[in-house]
Amino acid sequence: NTPTDCVGCHLDDFNATTDPDHEMAGFPMDCTECHDEGAWIPSSFDHNNIWPLNGAHASLSGECLSCHSEGYENTPTDCVGCHLDDFNATTDPDHELAGFPTDCTECHDEGAWIPSSFDHNNIWPLNGAHASLSGECLSCHSEGYENTPTDCVGCHLDDFNATTDPDHELAGFPMDCTECHDEGAWIPSSFDHNNIWPLNGAHAIISGDCLSCHSEGYENTPTDCVGCHLNDFNTTTDPDHELAGFPMDCTECHDEGAWIPSSFDHNNIWPFNGAHAIISGDCLSCHSEGYENTPTDCVGCHLDDFNATTDPDHQSAMFPTDCIQCHNEGAWIPSTFDHDAMYFPIYSGKHRDEWNTCMDCHFNTGNYALFSCIDCHEHNNQTQVDDDHSEVPGYQYESNACFMCHPNGEN
Repeated sequence: NTPTDCVGCHLDDFNATTDPDHEMAGFPMDCTECHDEGAWIPSSFDHNNIWPLNGAHASLSGECLSCHSEGYENTPTDCVGCHLDDFNATTDPDHELAGFPTDCTECHDEGAWIPSSFDHNNIWPLNGAHASLSGECLSCHSEGYENTPTDCVGCHLDDFNATTDPDHELAGFPMDCTECHDEGAWIPSSFDHNNIWPLNGAHAIISGDCLSCHSEGYENTPTDCVGCHLNDFNTTTDPDHELAGFPMDCTECHDEGAWIPSSFDHNNIWPFNGAHAIISGDCLSCHSEGYENTPTDCVGCHLDDFNATTDPDHQSAMFPTDCIQCHNEGAWIPSTFDHDAMYFPIYSGKHRDEWNTCMDCHFNTGNYALFSCIDCHEHNNQTQVDDDHSEVPGYQYESNACFMCHPNGEN
């Protein structure tokens, strides 16, 4: 009955070993787990092959019972199996009260239990007002640490719903809090409407009445005036914007001060003088074709007047269509043109009733500065005219020479 197991011969070695104390530590008596036949010392056992003794664990390498007080079978390999007392005794923050998960590796490493290796900023930075909550874990993790929301409204929905100036819920504000708030504080908001669309003039009065512009929500809010002021446009009657076909670019005639009075002054574009002042409210009289490319020369509006004039007949006489040569803004009739006073008497003196049309004297209808004195029936006989001027020094049978000597048509 000679024993075949090691301890049968090596029990004294087993009991006498103190580093570590096999008997006190309750080591199993299967010597082959830690020794081989080479020698009792050194042992062939290497704890690192089973569970490495790193960091603070290295200082316990000879204190086997610190981890194996219950024996060597089923020794826990998760941290909390040995460190549950540390977990429960921690108060800053209180792990048990806060319901921390018991996977210690999320916040600690083998260097030491304290300080923790956990840095909240690596997961979600505690900036601004959040920094004051750094030890109050339940303020954000009341439902646990899994699936904690990372969007602001996940924690601040009550703030959102309780806000009344302006009422976020009633106004249908989007729930992306970062659009209007930062981590400094919920109040005051970091939102400045002027950075998106300045609230100037009359708009400043409605700065808190969000729905006046955002009744359809906050996406794609129009930035052109008519997007909000179409009713003002359609109901304006002096002048009637819709009937007159006004363009819908309100900034051409209005500013943010008020819809009424309009900031538009027609005189800055085209002054209403004389007879034009009478039609200052009758926009279609000049803008019947719209407001783009409205003519600024007189004949653009007065061609019918030009063609209908018979005394003298402008069209037949082939008058130039530069109306300002003979008319002003006072009225079409009477004309400001006075042939007798300005050029040559044809309505008085010897030439009165001696002509029928302008072309009797003005042979070039493209240039009324040109005229003829020698083509009419009284002066077209050069022999007779030469005889009449035989004693006139420097006489010439030529129209300009005639005018030089007879500027009033008299002998």
